[in-house]
Amino acid sequence: MRLIKHLWPLFFALLLIYTFNRSWGVIPPLGKLFNPFVGFLQNAERNPDTGNGEVALEGLHGKVTVWYDDNAVPHIFAQNDDDLYFAQGYVIAKDRLWQMEFYTRVAAGRLTEVVGPGALEYDRYNRRIGMARTAAAIADRLKNDTVANRILEAYAAGVNAYIRQLSDKDLPVEYKLLNYKPEPWSSYKSILMLMNMRHTLNGGSNDSRITNVLAKYGPDVVAGLFPDYPAIESPIVPQGTPWAFSPVAIPAVPDTVTAPPDTGLFAFAVPEPHPEVGSNNWAVSGSKSATGLPILANDPHLQLTLPSIWYQMQLSSPNVNVYGVALPGTPAIIIGFNKDIAWGVTNTGSDVMDFYRVRFRDSTLNAYWHDGAWKPTIRYTESYRMKDGSQVLDTLFYTHQGPIVYHKKQSTNYAPNIPVGYAMRWVANETDGADVLTFYYLNRATNYEDYRKALTYFTAPAQNFVFSSNGGDIAIVSNGKLPLKWREQGKFLLDGTLAAHDWQGWIPREQNPGVKNPPRGFVSSANQFPADTTYPYYLDWRFAHSSRAIRINERLDAMVRATADSLRMLQNDNFNVDARRILPRLLVSLALDDSIRHSAEYDALERWNYRNDADAVGATIFESWLGDLLRGVWGDEFPASERLLYPSLDRTFELINHEPGAKWFDRVDTPDTVENIDDIICSSFKTAMAELRERFGEISARNWAWSNVKQTRIMHLVPNFTSFGRTNVMNGGGSGVVNATSGKHGPSWRMVVQLDTDWPVAYGLYPGGQSGNPGSKYYDNMIDRWAAGQLDTLLFMKHADEQSGRLLRRILLTPKDR
Repeated sequence: MRLIKHLWPLFFALLLIYTFNRSWGVIPPLGKLFNPFVGFLQNAERNPDTGNGEVALEGLHGKVTVWYDDNAVPHIFAQNDDDLYFAQGYVIAKDRLWQMEFYTRVAAGRLTEVVGPGALEYDRYNRRIGMARTAAAIADRLKNDTVANRILEAYAAGVNAYIRQLSDKDLPVEYKLLNYKPEPWSSYKSILMLMNMRHTLNGGSNDSRITNVLAKYGPDVVAGLFPDYPAIESPIVPQGTPWAFSPVAIPAVPDTVTAPPDTGLFAFAVPEPHPEVGSNNWAVSGSKSATGLPILANDPHLQLTLPSIWYQMQLSSPNVNVYGVALPGTPAIIIGFNKDIAWGVTNTGSDVMDFYRVRFRDSTLNAYWHDGAWKPTIRYTESYRMKDGSQVLDTLFYTHQGPIVYHKKQSTNYAPNIPVGYAMRWVANETDGADVLTFYYLNRATNYEDYRKALTYFTAPAQNFVFSSNGGDIAIVSNGKLPLKWREQGKFLLDGTLAAHDWQGWIPREQNPGVKNPPRGFVSSANQFPADTTYPYYLDWRFAHSSRAIRINERLDAMVRATADSLRMLQNDNFNVDARRILPRLLVSLALDDSIRHSAEYDALERWNYRNDADAVGATIFESWLGDLLRGVWGDEFPASERLLYPSLDRTFELINHEPGAKWFDRVDTPDTVENIDDIICSSFKTAMAELRERFGEISARNWAWSNVKQTRIMHLVPNFTSFGRTNVMNGGGSGVVNATSGKHGPSWRMVVQLDTDWPVAYGLYPGGQSGNPGSKYYDNMIDRWAAGQLDTLLFMKHADEQSGRLLRRILLTPKDR
């Protein structure tokens, strides 16, 4: 007993050491995490703006100067391109290493290794749609491309030079919280970053839901409620623009245009296209600008996250001098400008993901029937490593069309009731082209011809590349690989047994929709239809709702002597075109109900100026009501339980305004009553107002202010790390207005570039900061200015010796002696 009495403190100490130095499930070793010498306290940034320095790095060929300005933006000056991209990789990794690796783990389906089995089904889905396999094939092919391989390898070498410097105390805090360490970078991982963007912008489909509509109601209803072109549109290429080409032969529509009937309705877990993932861009010609030269603007709309999706920087060598934003993990500038040109992108959104019902020979799935013959499937075995080291195996099957996303019914919450045996043809899995070269050559372009040449390397996701030059040209092209299809091919699920249902080739790149120097004096896009109905090729039956495009084009058409600030103000435009189009008719119906007409809500709506400003109560009422109105019109005939696609806002507005007697306004769930449009409008309004009162109390200027209800938030990439995010960002906007800021999505980078024959003047800002470290003052320092609609003047240096009071510190990167 005496021995036990003296030894129990030792036993207890050993137990504590054991407990606090091992992980328990997803909980990291707490002793290591709280260790003041290596734990999270080491991530508190101290005096980031002081101290010049010199760092010797193995792999550099010459000296590289990196200036950091007052916004922590690096300006990199190298003596050759290899060192330039090496330094770019090194510098971005220094600020964003964890973010880079997180995105690649998502695309590669490897989150289970760091967060555990809860991510398994998400990983399986990402692995099954082919991103990792495609990225590996592209990276392998680009080893034979001298330019692409050099920049990718140089960039990877720079990232790895930074990783080699890291000790445990230097690791980004997310590594400490999740208890793992970074892996070496590679060209493959840079391609994975681009694959992740392909998935974000082109990884959705509503084919199953419109097929459900066809199965339930037939082709006449589909033609009437889901037309191939909206009633009101303002296409990217101005209506009536002649097409200066002779189209290639367009495939004939086959006798069968859908997959054979299946039992029950389809319930795909494939994400639908997110209506809030879009963008705006435009360029005005010198005839409309105060300077006599073009001005360009771009604001890509993506999920708002911390760390920010973009990273600002300047890259300069004897062969290039360019400024803009990079995608952390990939070389070059993605959106930006140089001395002579500026460019930006918006998502095109063409139909580039189709699903084919596969007929297998037997339960082995070793062969499938296509074009009158049995053909072998390709089988892959995927291995998923859990955080505890255990493994899970999964079998994938491919046809010539692509991966069979699921070949057996799923029992998980992530993918319930997925129809078995559909192959996916997705342009993101095309392995030709070299997207990175598009940006490499755009960074160096000096004129329109250079711009068009750069676009030839781009595959996916198809983007509307807007362009301007100090030579006076403006242009826009819906650029990327676009499949050559028969009319409405892929609107519905397709039959995998028929060769006529395969993609029939590609639209010639030079015949993609585009326009140069149009007579109206501007080009623009907001994810709407690229062209009017005279365009000879089928791109899709549904693009983004036209409200943003209409407003942009109205304002650009009226502009004279435009300045950079004119375009900044347009980026922040909150006018609601939908309200202008439909609210007068809705108010007529509301006025028929005395209880509504005498309410404070009706009064606020009637007095509203159609602007989604931060303090607008009318915007809150209209935006909150719109969803209930759609459900009131369509919820009975198109119930959520049956996974039926709703008709578009455009078609709904047309019915309300011009077809008030349509049968769709009579609810099928009240057979003894015949409702009309007035009934639906009033009942949905009452429902929406009751919901608002329940959430925010009685109507008041403060409680019902649009910014308070919309609640824009910019959260960390790991949802559980809530303290690393920002909530209650006060601003106006909305998904349907030019300032497309909603709760979780919005302008991820606003840029305006005013070109000049000598040196451009540019402005930009994104909702976050340069640093990925939550302990840094540069983690989220731009958010408040972004929310206020401001832009920073961008410091675009001519050379490394240029003097500026905004330059705070200099780092000299030098070759390390071997």
